[in-house]
Amino acid sequence: MKLRSLAKSRHMGDIGGDYRHGVDEESPRSKNIHKVSITPLVFLIFYEVSGGPFGIEDSVQAAGPLLAILGFLIFPFIWSVPEALITAELGTMFPENGGYVVWVSTALGPFWGFQQGWMKWLSGVIDNALYPVLFLDYLKSGVPALGGGFTRALAVLVVTVGLTYMNYRGLTIVGWAAVFLGIFSILPFIIMGFIAVPQLEFSRWLVSDVGSVDWGLYLNTLFWNLNYWDSISTLAGEVHNPKRTLPKALFYAFILVVFGYLYPLLTGTGAIPLKRELWTDGYFSDIAKILGGVWLRWWLQVAAALSNMGMFVAEMSSDSYQLLGMAERGMLPEFFGKRSRYGTPLVGILFSASGVVLLSWMSFQEIVAAENFLYCFGMILEFIAFVRLRVKYPYANRPYMIPLGTFGSIIMLIPPTILICVVLAFASFKVMVVSLVAILIGFILHPSLNYIEKQQWLIFSLSSDLPDFRVAEQEEDIVSLTS
Repeated sequence: MKLRSLAKSRHMGDIGGDYRHGVDEESPRSKNIHKVSITPLVFLIFYEVSGGPFGIEDSVQAAGPLLAILGFLIFPFIWSVPEALITAELGTMFPENGGYVVWVSTALGPFWGFQQGWMKWLSGVIDNALYPVLFLDYLKSGVPALGGGFTRALAVLVVTVGLTYMNYRGLTIVGWAAVFLGIFSILPFIIMGFIAVPQLEFSRWLVSDVGSVDWGLYLNTLFWNLNYWDSISTLAGEVHNPKRTLPKALFYAFILVVFGYLYPLLTGTGAIPLKRELWTDGYFSDIAKILGGVWLRWWLQVAAALSNMGMFVAEMSSDSYQLLGMAERGMLPEFFGKRSRYGTPLVGILFSASGVVLLSWMSFQEIVAAENFLYCFGMILEFIAFVRLRVKYPYANRPYMIPLGTFGSIIMLIPPTILICVVLAFASFKVMVVSLVAILIGFILHPSLNYIEKQQWLIFSLSSDLPDFRVAEQEEDIVSLTS
């Protein structure tokens, strides 16, 4: 890495990459790092977004079977598809670590790029603090000691340390572990579905009581289970041929995610009489026992535990590589860009793991609401950056481009933007205050880091391996005018 002056290093918002002619260029620092292929990438996306139906039970408690099923059938096309399409376009336009931070920095400048990085990283860490909670919730019915107290706290710490070490060992290991965990976690639901066929009553799927819907819990559950499609962009620099691989992986992962939600939901609500108050975290394991016996219940509980492990390592990979990408852009001190001997972002992993441990005391509902609130602000910046890049750099090479034109893409973003406003409106006062304080901290952090750099208390640098996006745009513009 090359040390730059304050003026140069702080203009990272104008820097991007020379991504012309569809060439997948590798920098000298990354040639010896094993790249992630399409199969592990699909399951990494699957775990960053979903990880299976563990945690969707609250949607039935909040709104009943009909609205829960419709939610997981319709919501993906309102939210997931637009987010995945934007990730495919901008992720292939900027195939480097940092992802959405680079998009916003290039479109809106370094200040907002940093705010995007802070909000999305904090949202990701809050989200990751949820998985030890879910992990223990699924096991506590079989091991009551995990329900609380010192044993539960110790279990959270042990799980966090073990999975953090897996991230430290390398993204390739994490990717193939995600493949194994994904297959193992989906299998018991497929078996449960076959067992449930003779007991299915289609009329149970139509039960609805709009007057008793808990809209806040319903929307937060849907939103949490179907977002984070953009998380994979923060480690695009570690993907083999991301310009071709990333769009395909997003498409396959979308099919896997939607199937992974609807199939168990149809099985669980159609095979047993409805008791809405029972539909909460871990209830699928009880359904498995009713339909298949204790053996299926234990298999599903183990699958749930392993699935949460998969979500944890996938999210931590995204969060830690985001910090590495921000360091390469001069947005964080240089030591955040330090890689371990396995090529993994050492400091980023340690920071992300520390945040998980500090936040793991929060309840499931508080975690979901807080991370959704921060995530919404980050997505607003992403939408604005997407439109701004279409207008500012119309001739830049986009290996994948949403086939709707700029106006059509803006129309596509209207429903998810409305949804963001609705989710924010349903946030509790406590969550709103905590989230706004977190955002305010980001506003203070950026000028503070500027001051630290100016005083040379820490080294900030811009990676010399990152080409100038402006040069690429100018050359593309010249080609378009002369052709």
